[in-house]
Amino acid sequence: MRKYASRIISIAAVAAGLFLAGFFAAAAGASARPTPAKESAVRFGVCDWTLGKGGDPAALALAGKLGFEAVQVSLNPAGDDLALLQEDARRAFLAAAETTGVAIASFAIGKLNDVPLKNDPRAEKWLGQAIGIGAAMNVRLVLVPFFGAGDLRGDAPGIDAVVAALQRLAPKAEKAGVVLALESYLSAEENLKILARVGSPAIRIYYDVANSAEVGLDIFKEIPALGARIVEIHAKDNKDLYGRGDIDFARVRAAMDAIGYKGWFVLEGTKYPLGREASLQYDLKFLQDVFSR
Repeated sequence: MRKYASRIISIAAVAAGLFLAGFFAAAAGASARPTPAKESAVRFGVCDWTLGKGGDPAALALAGKLGFEAVQVSLNPAGDDLALLQEDARRAFLAAAETTGVAIASFAIGKLNDVPLKNDPRAEKWLGQAIGIGAAMNVRLVLVPFFGAGDLRGDAPGIDAVVAALQRLAPKAEKAGVVLALESYLSAEENLKILARVGSPAIRIYYDVANSAEVGLDIFKEIPALGARIVEIHAKDNKDLYGRGDIDFARVRAAMDAIGYKGWFVLEGTKYPLGREASLQYDLKFLQDVFSR
């Protein structure tokens, strides 16, 4: 791997919650931000599927063109294995990072919504591969989603199966320095119970502000309850452009500041009333204004 590409991608590892220092020791002890907070340490990325380029290295160039500093990259299956197991596929992303200066914030395996960790052995296999890919590319965070067929709400046996799978995966993740970040419709209390049962610093939470709101949870209680267990956050509004929908991003920023969050804020699920690119630029500008106050 080329030295410059490794340096660019390492930005994402530093930004994603400071969890590499003593494997979350720094994140666990994060102090409150200075008062008043003139600037935010949060930086902005975007999901490659939000750009319409899931699993495509071209997502990095488009993200840079629109003003984003990082991309959350899809780990898509190619047959029985993840496509980025292939060295040439990894090189394509590293070259894109070098050329554009856009970092890879994290990986995500969206296919797990159709191939659930709770009942399909392919999911655990792919997560094991994702850990190796993350270590090889110095991308230290893999989003593990639980939506669609993978939804865990009201599914105690499913949660038990997920806990067992994560207990098997955690030692490999710990050794590799890669975090598996769980994103779901579960409450903070339910997520904390899962983390306690797994008992590994390599299993954390990927928080989505719109997911909680969509199922009637209070974002502004959930974020402080999860605290430093949150390693990356999705910005999303299911109703409209940011500031026109139902997510109060000023209060979100205050909640993030209160827990000392210093990672990527990754735009996902954007509505496109102005067209895809113009809508993304609108939402990015809105968030930049909110986080610079």
